[in-house]
Amino acid sequence: MEPAIRYLQGRDPSFALRIVGRTFLPEGPRFSPLSQGGEEHLAWAFGVLGTTEQARYLASLYIDDLADVWRDGIDPRFSLARYAERLAASAPTFDPLQEALDAEPTLVDEALDEITRELVAEHHPDVVGMSAPFPGNVYGAFRMARAIRAQAPTTELVLGGGWVNTELRGLREPRVFDYFDYVTLDDGERPFLNLLARLQDRDAPLVRTFVRRGGAVVLENDVTQHDFPQKDTGTPTYDGLPLNDYVSVLEMLNPMHRLWSDGRWNKITIAHGCYWKKCSFCDVSLDYIGRYDRPEADVVLHRIKSLIAETGQTGFHLVDEAAPPAALRALAKRLTDEPLSITWWGNIRFEKTFTPELCQLLAESGCVAISGGLEVASDRLLKLMQKGVTVAQVARVTRAFTDAGIMVHAYLMYGFPSETVQETIDALERVRQLFEAGCIQSAYWHRFSATAHSPIGLHPERYGISLKPPPNIAFAHNDVPFIDPVGADHDFLGRGLNKALYNYMQGIGLDADVRSWFEPSPGRGRAQHRPRHAAASVPATQVPPDLIARALVQ
Repeated sequence: MEPAIRYLQGRDPSFALRIVGRTFLPEGPRFSPLSQGGEEHLAWAFGVLGTTEQARYLASLYIDDLADVWRDGIDPRFSLARYAERLAASAPTFDPLQEALDAEPTLVDEALDEITRELVAEHHPDVVGMSAPFPGNVYGAFRMARAIRAQAPTTELVLGGGWVNTELRGLREPRVFDYFDYVTLDDGERPFLNLLARLQDRDAPLVRTFVRRGGAVVLENDVTQHDFPQKDTGTPTYDGLPLNDYVSVLEMLNPMHRLWSDGRWNKITIAHGCYWKKCSFCDVSLDYIGRYDRPEADVVLHRIKSLIAETGQTGFHLVDEAAPPAALRALAKRLTDEPLSITWWGNIRFEKTFTPELCQLLAESGCVAISGGLEVASDRLLKLMQKGVTVAQVARVTRAFTDAGIMVHAYLMYGFPSETVQETIDALERVRQLFEAGCIQSAYWHRFSATAHSPIGLHPERYGISLKPPPNIAFAHNDVPFIDPVGADHDFLGRGLNKALYNYMQGIGLDADVRSWFEPSPGRGRAQHRPRHAAASVPATQVPPDLIARALVQ
């Protein structure tokens, strides 16, 4: 275990030769794809000289195997990327989380409690703020809060973050405040500064902050207090974090997918919110999307330089909701004029402003990959969701990025309100043509989910659906179940869509009828596809076979 972790931390590069020998690390179920293709599979992915990357991949599979063992045999809530996620995802009642917190602790729980107590003993904090960006962070946050309260009962505890901002906007559960003294919403700078002032002067106003008063939950919000402009919010810092102890895992061979977990990226935004903020599936009613604020390029450049000086690393992930083209152009010019050599990637909208000339400039400034939403790959549904793009436009933009040497990842969606089986099959054909034409190199299908703060969740009748009656909600609320009268079997379709993508990303099956993905396919491994007769329940595509090719020459 220790040699594998040390290697994934980048501390012992020569150990790659032991790992790729395939006799040092035990190999469990995660290695099963290799048994299908064997050495051919690894040679396809890494070639003859890719020892370092191959070793990282094998070590990552080994760590995943150990995590699976831990989950299956010791703690069913365990995952490397999240812990006890189901306890917090759109949970209308606090009861499951409370029961888990009161249950006999697992080994993971005991380790987290011990680490928390060590931190309290080292720092003696007056105030502790915890950010819970995702459901998989929530149980750990509450467990840490309880450990802090037991050891340092006078410490003030504050909860905020992305999960809070979307799930707890209607918080009515007083038991939350057995663990936390305050819960803040949206951007944290203003609420946190006002809270610190309140702790020094009890008459100071609070901003977007839940408190418990007389057993009831109350939202205190002084509307005369405003958020800080992005130019004044300061530079993120990693000060105090043991950056050299973090591991980089390479679990997926797709070059774009590995960016999420392999290597460490300095996180930065070039704007707050989304400049488009019209997509009907998005939380456009909330502050993190709806309030657009873009600082000047010089401000962003200063932050980039500061983070390089602090971390010694020049890789940046732009975590904008959708990086605005004008801001990217301005930043790219500053980076090339300096010149400042960095590597960066981020999320965009596939809009026509991304011309071949702009894509080339972004590549010269250090852009290596971008992601963006193609969503349903249907012009009717793209118009219904107010995406502001067409399939033909996406083809031209993605090809411009690819021609500039920038990898492209497409977010895809299925199960959108009123989406038919025919539209899903047609969407897959368009995606197939995009891969075949070299427009995109990576993609992922997401099952559509309606959220309470999106236009669809707020006005479902406009999209031909009806929401199911909600339960009595006192705790978390975001995903909203709905009834779509179209009634397509999206579970069945999803399996075929994902199987097709798995192969497309490896250049396999691009000449096959898209209906063939919806038949059971024997075996696993690199080449899953075995062309068979078209599934009887799936219609033939109605998309012209040269649709994307014609779009590229327009």
